[in-house]
Amino acid sequence: MSIHSARSIDVHAHAVLPGTMGAAGPYGPEIGADGPGRPWFRVGDYRLDGVRYRGSAFMDVDLRLDNMQASGIEFQLLSPNPLTYFHHIESGQAIRYCRHHNDELAALVSQHPTRLAALASLPMQDPEAASEELRRAVGELGMLGACIGSELPLALDSDLLNDFYATLCDLNVPLFIHPAPPGIDGPAGDKRLHRFELEVILGFASQEALTIATLILGGVMARHPTLDICISHGGGAIAVLADRLADATRRRPWSPDDLRQDGAFEALLSRFWLDNHVHDESVLTLLERHVGREHIVLGTNFSGWDQPKNINVDDPQTKQMADNARRLLRASL
Repeated sequence: MSIHSARSIDVHAHAVLPGTMGAAGPYGPEIGADGPGRPWFRVGDYRLDGVRYRGSAFMDVDLRLDNMQASGIEFQLLSPNPLTYFHHIESGQAIRYCRHHNDELAALVSQHPTRLAALASLPMQDPEAASEELRRAVGELGMLGACIGSELPLALDSDLLNDFYATLCDLNVPLFIHPAPPGIDGPAGDKRLHRFELEVILGFASQEALTIATLILGGVMARHPTLDICISHGGGAIAVLADRLADATRRRPWSPDDLRQDGAFEALLSRFWLDNHVHDESVLTLLERHVGREHIVLGTNFSGWDQPKNINVDDPQTKQMADNARRLLRASL
Protein backbone atom coordinates (compact mmCIF):
# COMPACT_ATOMS: atom_id res chain seq x y z
CA MET A 1 0.00 0.00 0.00
CA SER A 2 1.07 3.61 -0.61
CA ILE A 3 -0.43 7.02 -1.21
CA HIS A 4 -0.54 6.07 -4.91
CA SER A 5 -2.77 3.04 -4.36
CA ALA A 6 -4.66 3.84 -1.15
CA ARG A 7 -8.44 3.68 -1.50
CA SER A 8 -8.93 6.15 1.36
CA ILE A 9 -6.67 9.12 2.20
CA ASP A 10 -7.36 11.17 5.32
CA VAL A 11 -5.98 14.73 5.02
CA HIS A 12 -7.21 15.99 8.41
CA ALA A 13 -5.26 14.20 11.14
CA HIS A 14 -3.22 15.92 13.86
CA ALA A 15 -0.15 14.53 15.58
CA VAL A 16 1.10 15.28 19.10
CA LEU A 17 4.82 14.50 19.24
CA PRO A 18 6.44 13.40 22.53
CA GLY A 19 9.81 14.71 21.36
CA THR A 20 8.50 18.27 21.08
CA MET A 21 7.48 18.64 24.72
CA GLY A 22 9.25 21.73 26.08
CA ALA A 23 10.67 22.63 22.66
CA ALA A 24 9.09 26.11 22.80
CA GLY A 25 10.79 26.99 26.08
CA PRO A 26 8.44 28.67 28.57
CA TYR A 27 5.53 28.15 26.17
CA GLY A 28 5.84 24.36 26.47
CA PRO A 29 4.14 22.39 25.21
CA GLU A 30 3.75 20.43 28.43
CA ILE A 31 1.64 17.39 29.18
CA GLY A 32 0.54 15.99 32.52
CA ALA A 33 -2.33 14.83 34.70
CA ASP A 34 -3.84 15.84 38.03
CA GLY A 35 -4.80 12.25 38.69
CA PRO A 36 -6.43 9.28 36.98
CA GLY A 37 -8.74 10.45 34.23
CA ARG A 38 -7.67 14.10 34.63
CA PRO A 39 -5.14 14.79 31.84
CA TRP A 40 -4.07 18.27 30.80
CA PHE A 41 -2.02 19.88 28.05
CA ARG A 42 -0.40 23.30 28.49
CA VAL A 43 0.73 25.85 25.90
CA GLY A 44 1.87 29.13 27.44
CA ASP A 45 -0.88 30.31 29.78
CA TYR A 46 -3.48 28.16 28.02
CA ARG A 47 -4.39 24.81 29.50
CA LEU A 48 -6.58 22.17 27.87
CA ASP A 49 -8.16 19.87 30.45
CA GLY A 50 -9.77 16.51 29.92
CA VAL A 51 -8.31 15.52 26.54
CA ARG A 52 -6.08 12.46 26.68
CA TYR A 53 -3.09 12.66 24.38
CA ARG A 54 -0.66 10.29 26.08
CA GLY A 55 -1.68 6.70 25.41
CA SER A 56 -3.91 7.74 22.52
CA ALA A 57 -3.53 7.60 18.74
CA PHE A 58 -2.52 11.27 18.82
CA MET A 59 0.86 10.27 20.31
CA ASP A 60 1.19 6.49 19.89
CA VAL A 61 1.92 5.73 16.25
CA ASP A 62 1.30 1.99 16.60
CA LEU A 63 -2.12 2.69 18.07
CA ARG A 64 -2.73 5.19 15.25
CA LEU A 65 -1.97 2.59 12.62
CA ASP A 66 -4.17 0.00 14.34
CA ASN A 67 -7.05 2.47 14.61
CA MET A 68 -6.60 3.52 10.99
CA GLN A 69 -6.90 -0.11 9.96
CA ALA A 70 -10.03 -0.55 12.05
CA SER A 71 -11.56 2.67 10.71
CA GLY A 72 -10.94 1.97 7.03
CA ILE A 73 -8.25 4.63 6.54
CA GLU A 74 -5.46 3.33 4.35
CA PHE A 75 -3.28 6.45 4.23
CA GLN A 76 -3.08 9.53 6.42
CA LEU A 77 -1.58 13.00 6.12
CA LEU A 78 -0.36 14.24 9.51
CA SER A 79 -0.47 17.92 10.47
CA PRO A 80 0.53 19.85 13.59
CA ASN A 81 -1.68 19.97 16.66
CA PRO A 82 -3.53 23.32 16.32
CA LEU A 83 -2.69 24.10 19.95
CA THR A 84 0.98 24.29 18.96
CA TYR A 85 1.04 26.56 15.92
CA PHE A 86 2.88 29.20 18.02
CA HIS A 87 2.14 31.92 15.45
CA HIS A 88 2.15 34.72 18.03
CA ILE A 89 5.23 34.06 20.16
CA GLU A 90 8.70 35.55 19.60
CA SER A 91 9.86 34.72 16.09
CA GLY A 92 13.18 33.21 17.16
CA GLN A 93 11.46 30.80 19.53
CA ALA A 94 8.87 29.92 16.89
CA ILE A 95 11.52 29.25 14.25
CA ARG A 96 13.40 26.89 16.57
CA TYR A 97 10.22 25.11 17.58
CA CYS A 98 8.99 24.60 14.01
CA ARG A 99 12.32 23.21 12.86
CA HIS A 100 12.37 20.77 15.77
CA HIS A 101 8.72 19.80 15.25
CA ASN A 102 9.25 19.16 11.55
CA ASP A 103 12.33 17.06 12.20
CA GLU A 104 10.38 14.96 14.72
CA LEU A 105 7.37 14.56 12.45
CA ALA A 106 9.51 13.68 9.44
CA ALA A 107 11.29 11.01 11.47
CA LEU A 108 7.94 9.55 12.50
CA VAL A 109 6.46 9.29 9.01
CA SER A 110 9.75 7.97 7.59
CA GLN A 111 9.20 4.84 9.69
CA HIS A 112 5.82 4.23 8.01
CA PRO A 113 6.06 5.71 4.48
CA THR A 114 3.37 3.42 3.07
CA ARG A 115 0.79 4.65 5.58
CA LEU A 116 1.76 8.20 6.59
CA ALA A 117 2.93 11.53 5.18
CA ALA A 118 3.26 14.98 6.75
CA LEU A 119 2.62 18.71 6.50
CA ALA A 120 5.10 21.22 7.90
CA SER A 121 4.66 23.55 10.84
CA LEU A 122 5.75 27.11 9.99
CA PRO A 123 6.70 30.29 11.94
CA MET A 124 4.17 32.56 10.27
CA GLN A 125 5.06 35.62 12.37
CA ASP A 126 8.19 35.80 10.17
CA PRO A 127 7.15 35.25 6.53
CA GLU A 128 10.74 35.03 5.27
CA ALA A 129 11.59 32.38 7.87
CA ALA A 130 8.33 30.58 7.06
CA SER A 131 9.31 30.38 3.39
CA GLU A 132 12.78 29.16 4.31
CA GLU A 133 11.43 26.44 6.60
CA LEU A 134 8.87 25.42 3.98
CA ARG A 135 11.65 24.93 1.45
CA ARG A 136 13.63 22.85 3.95
CA ALA A 137 10.63 20.78 5.01
CA VAL A 138 9.67 19.95 1.43
CA GLY A 139 13.14 19.71 -0.11
CA GLU A 140 15.05 17.98 2.71
CA LEU A 141 12.40 16.31 4.86
CA GLY A 142 10.05 15.19 2.10
CA MET A 143 6.93 16.85 3.45
CA LEU A 144 4.02 17.31 1.07
CA GLY A 145 3.06 20.87 2.01
CA ALA A 146 2.35 22.96 5.09
CA CYS A 147 -0.34 23.51 7.70
CA ILE A 148 -0.97 26.87 9.37
CA GLY A 149 -3.63 28.47 11.54
CA SER A 150 -6.27 30.87 10.31
CA GLU A 151 -5.35 33.75 12.63
CA LEU A 152 -1.84 35.13 12.10
CA PRO A 153 -0.11 38.29 13.31
CA LEU A 154 -0.48 39.47 9.70
CA ALA A 155 -3.73 39.49 7.77
CA LEU A 156 -3.90 36.53 5.39
CA ASP A 157 -4.06 38.97 2.44
CA SER A 158 -1.11 41.08 3.62
CA ASP A 159 1.39 41.98 0.91
CA LEU A 160 4.07 40.77 3.34
CA LEU A 161 2.83 37.21 2.74
CA ASN A 162 3.06 37.39 -1.05
CA ASP A 163 6.50 35.79 -1.17
CA PHE A 164 5.30 33.00 1.12
CA TYR A 165 2.39 32.19 -1.18
CA ALA A 166 4.75 32.40 -4.15
CA THR A 167 7.04 29.88 -2.44
CA LEU A 168 4.15 27.41 -2.18
CA CYS A 169 3.53 27.86 -5.90
CA ASP A 170 7.23 27.53 -6.76
CA LEU A 171 7.48 24.30 -4.76
CA ASN A 172 4.13 23.13 -6.20
CA VAL A 173 2.75 22.09 -2.80
CA PRO A 174 -0.58 22.85 -1.09
CA LEU A 175 -1.36 24.77 2.08
CA PHE A 176 -3.77 23.35 4.66
CA ILE A 177 -5.42 25.96 6.90
CA HIS A 178 -7.03 24.86 10.17
CA PRO A 179 -8.11 27.19 13.00
CA ALA A 180 -6.83 27.12 16.56
CA PRO A 181 -8.89 28.01 19.62
CA PRO A 182 -8.41 31.73 20.34
CA GLY A 183 -6.35 32.80 23.29
CA ILE A 184 -3.64 30.14 23.15
CA ASP A 185 -0.76 32.38 22.14
CA GLY A 186 -2.70 35.15 20.39
CA PRO A 187 -5.78 37.33 20.91
CA ALA A 188 -8.40 35.99 23.34
CA GLY A 189 -11.30 36.41 20.92
CA ASP A 190 -15.00 36.65 21.70
CA LYS A 191 -15.55 35.72 25.36
CA ARG A 192 -19.03 34.41 24.50
CA LEU A 193 -17.36 31.50 22.72
CA HIS A 194 -15.48 30.37 25.82
CA ARG A 195 -18.45 28.33 27.07
CA PHE A 196 -19.61 24.91 25.84
CA GLU A 197 -16.54 24.58 23.57
CA LEU A 198 -18.19 27.05 21.23
CA GLU A 199 -14.77 28.41 20.23
CA VAL A 200 -14.32 25.07 18.44
CA ILE A 201 -17.88 24.20 17.43
CA LEU A 202 -18.93 27.65 16.19
CA GLY A 203 -15.70 29.65 16.24
CA PHE A 204 -13.87 27.35 13.86
CA ALA A 205 -16.71 27.56 11.33
CA SER A 206 -16.54 31.35 11.45
CA GLN A 207 -12.74 31.42 11.12
CA GLU A 208 -12.79 29.05 8.16
CA ALA A 209 -15.38 31.07 6.26
CA LEU A 210 -13.51 34.27 7.12
CA THR A 211 -10.30 32.73 5.81
CA ILE A 212 -11.84 31.92 2.43
CA ALA A 213 -13.47 35.34 2.16
CA THR A 214 -10.21 37.12 3.02
CA LEU A 215 -8.16 35.14 0.52
CA ILE A 216 -10.64 35.91 -2.26
CA LEU A 217 -11.64 39.50 -1.42
CA GLY A 218 -8.08 40.42 -0.46
CA GLY A 219 -6.78 39.30 -3.86
CA VAL A 220 -4.56 36.41 -2.76
CA MET A 221 -6.17 33.84 -5.05
CA ALA A 222 -6.05 36.24 -8.00
CA ARG A 223 -2.40 37.16 -7.39
CA HIS A 224 -1.39 33.49 -7.18
CA PRO A 225 -3.37 31.60 -9.83
CA THR A 226 -1.65 28.26 -9.15
CA LEU A 227 -2.01 28.39 -5.35
CA ASP A 228 -3.85 25.39 -3.87
CA ILE A 229 -5.38 25.83 -0.41
CA CYS A 230 -7.36 23.23 1.53
CA ILE A 231 -9.63 24.38 4.36
CA SER A 232 -10.73 22.16 7.25
CA HIS A 233 -14.32 21.28 8.18
CA GLY A 234 -15.64 21.93 4.70
CA GLY A 235 -14.69 25.58 4.89
CA GLY A 236 -16.84 26.12 7.98
CA ALA A 237 -19.84 28.32 7.27
CA ILE A 238 -18.85 29.02 3.67
CA ALA A 239 -21.43 26.58 2.27
CA VAL A 240 -24.34 28.79 3.36
CA LEU A 241 -22.59 32.15 2.95
CA ALA A 242 -21.01 31.78 -0.49
CA ASP A 243 -23.94 33.13 -2.48
CA ARG A 244 -24.32 36.09 -0.11
CA LEU A 245 -20.62 36.90 -0.44
CA ALA A 246 -20.80 36.59 -4.22
CA ASP A 247 -23.77 38.96 -4.35
CA ALA A 248 -21.93 41.45 -2.16
CA THR A 249 -18.92 41.49 -4.48
CA ARG A 250 -21.19 42.47 -7.37
CA ARG A 251 -23.07 45.20 -5.51
CA ARG A 252 -21.05 46.72 -2.65
CA PRO A 253 -18.79 49.79 -3.18
CA TRP A 254 -15.68 48.24 -1.62
CA SER A 255 -15.54 45.36 -4.09
CA PRO A 256 -12.62 45.46 -6.55
CA ASP A 257 -13.41 45.68 -10.24
CA ASP A 258 -12.21 42.16 -11.02
CA LEU A 259 -14.80 40.67 -8.62
CA ARG A 260 -17.79 42.68 -9.89
CA GLN A 261 -18.38 40.50 -12.92
CA ASP A 262 -20.93 37.70 -12.72
CA GLY A 263 -19.21 34.46 -11.70
CA ALA A 264 -15.91 36.07 -10.67
CA PHE A 265 -16.24 35.28 -6.96
CA GLU A 266 -17.59 31.82 -7.71
CA ALA A 267 -14.63 31.01 -9.98
CA LEU A 268 -12.12 31.84 -7.26
CA LEU A 269 -14.10 29.95 -4.62
CA SER A 270 -14.11 26.86 -6.83
CA ARG A 271 -10.30 26.70 -6.62
CA PHE A 272 -10.39 25.84 -2.91
CA TRP A 273 -10.15 22.30 -1.63
CA LEU A 274 -12.40 21.38 1.30
CA ASP A 275 -12.46 18.35 3.54
CA ASN A 276 -15.75 16.53 4.07
CA HIS A 277 -15.74 16.76 7.88
CA VAL A 278 -19.11 18.54 8.12
CA HIS A 279 -21.53 16.12 9.85
CA ASP A 280 -24.30 16.72 7.29
CA GLU A 281 -24.75 15.26 3.82
CA SER A 282 -26.85 18.25 2.73
CA VAL A 283 -23.89 20.53 3.49
CA LEU A 284 -21.70 18.33 1.29
CA THR A 285 -24.22 18.75 -1.50
CA LEU A 286 -23.90 22.53 -1.18
CA LEU A 287 -20.10 22.34 -1.11
CA GLU A 288 -20.07 20.24 -4.26
CA ARG A 289 -22.10 22.97 -5.96
CA HIS A 290 -19.55 25.60 -4.90
CA VAL A 291 -16.23 23.82 -5.50
CA GLY A 292 -17.13 20.68 -7.44
CA ARG A 293 -17.01 17.08 -6.29
CA GLU A 294 -13.43 16.89 -7.53
CA HIS A 295 -12.28 19.34 -4.83
CA ILE A 296 -13.73 17.49 -1.81
CA VAL A 297 -11.26 15.36 0.18
CA LEU A 298 -11.64 13.03 3.13
CA GLY A 299 -10.97 14.57 6.55
CA THR A 300 -11.66 12.91 9.90
CA ASN A 301 -9.99 14.91 12.71
CA PHE A 302 -8.61 11.50 13.52
CA SER A 303 -8.83 10.44 17.19
CA GLY A 304 -10.82 13.56 18.02
CA TRP A 305 -14.25 13.54 19.63
CA ASP A 306 -15.90 14.09 16.25
CA GLN A 307 -14.09 11.44 14.21
CA PRO A 308 -16.52 9.53 11.96
CA LYS A 309 -16.85 5.89 12.98
CA ASN A 310 -15.97 4.01 9.81
CA ILE A 311 -14.83 4.75 6.27
CA ASN A 312 -16.08 2.44 3.53
CA VAL A 313 -13.12 2.00 1.18
CA ASP A 314 -15.37 0.45 -1.46
CA ASP A 315 -17.69 3.47 -1.60
CA PRO A 316 -17.20 5.26 -4.94
CA GLN A 317 -17.29 8.61 -3.13
CA THR A 318 -14.43 7.52 -0.85
CA LYS A 319 -12.43 6.39 -3.86
CA GLN A 320 -13.03 9.70 -5.63
CA MET A 321 -11.93 11.64 -2.54
CA ALA A 322 -8.74 9.56 -2.50
CA ASP A 323 -8.10 10.46 -6.13
CA ASN A 324 -8.81 14.10 -5.29
CA ALA A 325 -6.32 13.97 -2.41
CA ARG A 326 -3.67 12.52 -4.71
CA ARG A 327 -4.12 15.48 -7.06
CA LEU A 328 -4.02 17.94 -4.16
CA LEU A 329 -0.85 16.32 -2.79
CA ARG A 330 0.79 15.89 -6.20
CA ALA A 331 0.79 12.11 -5.78
CA SER A 332 -1.33 11.03 -8.76
CA LEU A 333 -0.25 7.96 -10.67
